[in-house]
Amino acid sequence: MKYTAEIDVMPLKALLDPQGKAVGHGLTNMGLNKIENVRIGKHITLEIEAGNRDEAQAKVDEACKKLLSNPIMESYNFELQEVK
Repeated sequence: MKYTAEIDVMPLKALLDPQGKAVGHGLTNMGLNKIENVRIGKHITLEIEAGNRDEAQAKVDEACKKLLSNPIMESYNFELQEVK
């Protein structure tokens, strides 16, 4: 079976996000004053071949832990959809 994973990787809330801070200041400078707490992350989409949904989830989780995110600085979550 083939699955599509939509993965979001974000900086941990306890850590400063300099990129988000810069974007937040830019928005304020543009007159968009009511926007706060901007955080910048990454979105990753991938397709995975697996025998079942549990196996696909395990593979995506392993990829996130080993390569796609830095667990010291980032958190991740993902949604898995079966490709039909």
